[in-house]
Amino acid sequence: MQVPDTATRPQPSGSTPRGRAVRGPSRPSTAAPHGRGVLPDGRRDEFAALPLRLAFPLAVVGGLLFALSFPEPGWWFLAYPAMACMLLAAMGQRARRAAWLGYVAGAAFWLPAISWAGRYLGPVPWLALALFEAAYFALGSVAIALAYRWVARVLPSTAWRVWGLPAVVAGLWTGREWFSGSWPYEGFAWGRVGLSQSQGPFTHLAAYVGVLGVTFVVVYCVAVVLSLALVVPRAPGAVLSAPVRIAAAGLLVAVVLAVPAWPTRVDGSIRVEAVQGNGPAGYFDRAQPGEVLAAQVAATDVEARGVDLVVWPEAAAEADPRRFPAVADALDSVVDTVRAPLVAGAITQTSSGVLHNTSFVWTVDGWQSSYDKKRPVPFGEYVPDRWFFSKLAPSLIGLLQRDYTPGTKPNVLDVAGIRAGIAVCFDIVDDGLTSDMARGGAQVILAQTNNADFSGTDENLQQLEIARLRAVETGRSLVNVSTVGASQVIDPSGRTIDRIPEYTATSMITDVPLGTGTTPATVASGSVTLVVSLGAFLVLLASAPWGRRRARPRRRAA
Repeated sequence: MQVPDTATRPQPSGSTPRGRAVRGPSRPSTAAPHGRGVLPDGRRDEFAALPLRLAFPLAVVGGLLFALSFPEPGWWFLAYPAMACMLLAAMGQRARRAAWLGYVAGAAFWLPAISWAGRYLGPVPWLALALFEAAYFALGSVAIALAYRWVARVLPSTAWRVWGLPAVVAGLWTGREWFSGSWPYEGFAWGRVGLSQSQGPFTHLAAYVGVLGVTFVVVYCVAVVLSLALVVPRAPGAVLSAPVRIAAAGLLVAVVLAVPAWPTRVDGSIRVEAVQGNGPAGYFDRAQPGEVLAAQVAATDVEARGVDLVVWPEAAAEADPRRFPAVADALDSVVDTVRAPLVAGAITQTSSGVLHNTSFVWTVDGWQSSYDKKRPVPFGEYVPDRWFFSKLAPSLIGLLQRDYTPGTKPNVLDVAGIRAGIAVCFDIVDDGLTSDMARGGAQVILAQTNNADFSGTDENLQQLEIARLRAVETGRSLVNVSTVGASQVIDPSGRTIDRIPEYTATSMITDVPLGTGTTPATVASGSVTLVVSLGAFLVLLASAPWGRRRARPRRRAA
């Protein structure tokens, strides 16, 4: 929208702008330094706060649209208007109001996005997680609101307000996602903006800047478009017409899309049989010992020829074959017939009683090597601070009788003559573990998971899209194999090359490309996140009105 230059240009005494009716005596801008829409130096504030009657529905709509950008339905393009709504709602607000608006937006997003969390345990865990994560949205909303108030006022030119301020906003959003994915109890890295783009046009950027880097790019583009729509040039006579603004926004998107896909290098392939047993693997399925194992054996195509490697899902072997001969016999029957090593999962226990969720390699010679899951799910696989939470919800906490301990072994194993990166379920959301696999020389990623506790929900599809981004980020093919689905083989570009229907007991035999080389993301994505997040935070602090207080008029003595 074009605004006449007279909005910021002083008028001669007694005159009025042409075409405007005089509604009353005007107040000098210096008399209301904190008035809505007016900066202390009299300039118009393009990022002034919207009234609550507009900001509140924008926050709600933004959160709901953001939820729809994740499976299901996975309409990735809705992430852009969602970001616009949430940024507009927070823009220029006072800290307290910004916090509440951010919390509302967060609740509107998290409640539908992770409704699967209450699939078996009821509404308490779902509501607790959703409303807790919404608090991070509130924190991020305050930071963004302050950026639009503080940083915008110190930027020297229109260009900086159009192109520089959005970088600060995007950096603050990215930092908030990093923080919520790291704390407490190693965080919950679900629901990132970058993760909503697994099927979008910016997916290939994950190879350059990682998942959080994709978040930065998306938020930055949206924030630039908003700035182009709101910022009015300060120079007298300057005109930023609607066509020019649209062209500038289009040019930005075109430049981002023009970045080519990272040239992943592939050296040969390996024939993998991924087995989805569809057994009663859920926590509340009340399966008898050996049922899940039997389902996996039955679904394995032992007559397949030329298979180099068999992969089973998380905990599909149930128990440690070194301690239970019946499990070892079942595994031997598979590897002896298929004539290929098997990567399976089981719950193992050390001599001191420590429990691990373990992925291991089994050959004709028995147990070869193993990896213990480094990211057990809090309140799913262990209860942190059990003494405290048992007092809050004793019946729920009492359902979780076993606590798995995080492993310490490398997450890359030698198997079938290659190096395979191992991600056991929730490991796939961890940025550091993803980088560890690539740096450890993994040529393919085996993502083993058990989604049986969330059957009939969107959890398995959301986790699959996380896995898809990890394949692009590392430049490695990824075999995502689940007890019940979704099981797919994804190539380094993020394309699905094989799949198994959900809730179907069968296997897929796929020639999986082996990746070599290194993507920029696996080398520097952590540094990129640190630079943009910390840089935005420091700019925000440097722009804060330290020491500037409102002058309070003194009352004269009667």
